[in-house]
Amino acid sequence: MRRTDRTSPVAATLPSWHGGCSVGGAIALEKPRTKARTAPILLALATLPLGCGSLAPEDSAPIEQEVRLAGSRIAGRLGVGYDHSCALRNDGTVRCWGHNFHGQLGDGTGTDSTTPVTVSGISGAIAISGGQYHTCALLGDGTVRCWGENTYGELGDGTTTNRLSAVTAYGLSSVIAITAGNSHSCAVLSDGTARCWGYNTVGQLGDGTTTNRTTPVTVSGLSAATAISAGAFSTCAVRSGGTARCWGYNSIGQLGDGTTITRTTSVAVSGLSAVIDLSAGAYHVCAARSDGTARCWGGNSSGQLGDGTTTNRTTSVAVSGLASATGVDSGGDSSCARISDGTLRCWGYNASGQVGDGTTINRSTLVLLPGLASAGVVAVGGNHACALLSDGTARCWGANAHGQIGDGTTATRTSPVTVSGLSDAAAMPQIAVGGLHACALRHDGTVRCWGRNTEGQIGDGSNTQRNSPVRVSGLSDAAAVALGTYFSCALRNDGTARCWGQNTYGQLGDVTYTSRTTPVAVYGLAGAVALAVGSSHACALLADGTARCWGGNANGQLGDGTTTDRLTPVTVSGLSGATAITAGGSHTCALRSDGSARCWGQNSGGGLGDGTTISRSTPVTVSSLSNAVAIDAGAYHTCAVRSDGTLRCWGYNLFGAIGDGTTTNRSTPVTPSGITSAVALSAGGYQTCALLADGAARCWGYNYFGQIGDGTTTDRLVPIAVGVTGAVAVSTNGYDSCALLSDGTARCWGSNGSGTIGDGTTTNRLTPTAVINWP
Repeated sequence: MRRTDRTSPVAATLPSWHGGCSVGGAIALEKPRTKARTAPILLALATLPLGCGSLAPEDSAPIEQEVRLAGSRIAGRLGVGYDHSCALRNDGTVRCWGHNFHGQLGDGTGTDSTTPVTVSGISGAIAISGGQYHTCALLGDGTVRCWGENTYGELGDGTTTNRLSAVTAYGLSSVIAITAGNSHSCAVLSDGTARCWGYNTVGQLGDGTTTNRTTPVTVSGLSAATAISAGAFSTCAVRSGGTARCWGYNSIGQLGDGTTITRTTSVAVSGLSAVIDLSAGAYHVCAARSDGTARCWGGNSSGQLGDGTTTNRTTSVAVSGLASATGVDSGGDSSCARISDGTLRCWGYNASGQVGDGTTINRSTLVLLPGLASAGVVAVGGNHACALLSDGTARCWGANAHGQIGDGTTATRTSPVTVSGLSDAAAMPQIAVGGLHACALRHDGTVRCWGRNTEGQIGDGSNTQRNSPVRVSGLSDAAAVALGTYFSCALRNDGTARCWGQNTYGQLGDVTYTSRTTPVAVYGLAGAVALAVGSSHACALLADGTARCWGGNANGQLGDGTTTDRLTPVTVSGLSGATAITAGGSHTCALRSDGSARCWGQNSGGGLGDGTTISRSTPVTVSSLSNAVAIDAGAYHTCAVRSDGTLRCWGYNLFGAIGDGTTTNRSTPVTPSGITSAVALSAGGYQTCALLADGAARCWGYNYFGQIGDGTTTDRLVPIAVGVTGAVAVSTNGYDSCALLSDGTARCWGSNGSGTIGDGTTTNRLTPTAVINWP
């Protein structure tokens, strides 16, 4: 029989939590794209959590997690064309510099600029892409605006008139990714289809014809697309299962299908799987894979495939010596990869210094770029390239005849130099909800927190409750943030981590049991690419696919084969090939590169998904789960996003957190009702929220404090719409939920006695309410 007691939802059926009740999240570094792009994103979405033994709900904790997904609405933050460059700013405007004869800078003139100028009529942008002589921006409402050359209809406005400022591409909505090629453009829609427009003499629009199009047409036979990239005269798309398809000109194998036959409809790239990012250069394509490697195909006269040769390839070959890559970008005849430690490796044609190693020698194998240790994005153009750093500045290198380097000169640069006057380029924002506090990562790498602060979990050096955001002390280079019940952690750009707040079980990882009101370093941790924080433990995913955990371990949640608490990180036994990690109340799960998942720790409600309720101190495989691309753990349940946009959930279900219309616990995965286009999720205490491809959100489960966001306090056994639009991240804990919107603002709802909503009050909110003083 379903319980109606709201004071301690799980005390009667599950053991009390060890120390706290939060489950926490993961996060990590993301790599956006230029030409095409929306590659995986490691979005940290907190999930929070749930009743701690005899504690009242307001004293229990949250949960958070990590997710890697293609198809996110946060995409390219740099757009580099043939000889111009653009950057997306924090406020949703765009600034461009370089060649402007065709109006590709969008400032209403045709005058070149050696420093950034503002694009006219663009606001609310969330992605940009630079073509040869035109530029396109994706707006938060799912529409597309383009400017510059329009000889072949590449702006998509139904004309062939060049435009000095932005015009709307006709008939597009619900767009999640864009790309601009030489003289054509393409967009991926939230339903997984794609539209292209512009030049089409060799079938690069993919509609089965060679007819130019001044308005978007559908790419034939393409479904489940999550990202897209346009080359000179060809186009490629990533599909949700990690495969890729290409179409258009194929004279030197740039379609990757083993032939040199031009195609007017898409064909599969042969032998390619586990793709997380893809980018097309002029006549070659490279793809980053979930195991940190990359593969390239097509033209190779300058070594742009990175395999140590100059031999063209009609099927993909591995980039030599590349590991721990989180993304790749190609342009012209060169390519660059972003490494998990924030450095860049580049290779290929280098006559203008576009490889960035200080020389003009072509490179057929990768070289390290000097002086770049915190690059969040890289974008490669025709003969130059740019990188966005975590501090919101940008560096460019290569050809500069039109000022495309942006340093106020027209001098060629063979190594990176700073773009003048640009200090607020958009980085990856993130929001997370802990036990009774919340934190948001800003574009500049700082973190703001608010809510309960009894253990110092706000990180401002005090124990004072904060009803609106305050800055975490001494933290300026964060790449992700994850929250537990009474503590918080941040991943830094250099692969280390800092934690603060409660330390009763060693969950801060600093070799002590001393609570901290400001961040301290996690001892001996390096090479981390994601964090996950639970009730009283934390874990880090490393670049090599292994994981290390520390803190409370009464239920085996550290995965080292013991139940001994650990003050410093220990290795999870027998885990390899992990691509994401998430921590629940007292259990932990990892997503593997083959789409399966492994879990360990507390299993009273079936949250490990192995068909039993036996707790495990080492990882076990989740039964019947395949093609998973994201995972998140709540207090006693776990959910995963699959590549087709559906969800699978398992574990404790008394309040409907599984979303299958019942209150029956599930020890193996079942499908929540009515979700078909999920791109991310957050599992909280006894509820779950999903982010959909169109920027909407759905929540279900426990709703006593209004944390479902539907204006009621009625538990929901199936997903219910939340009143937000343009969401790019969602996070839920035991009692609150938050969404980060594409315009940079945040909305929260649910319990607010500790100020977790961030609206300056302590009044519960049943519907999404704006966080004040943010951003």
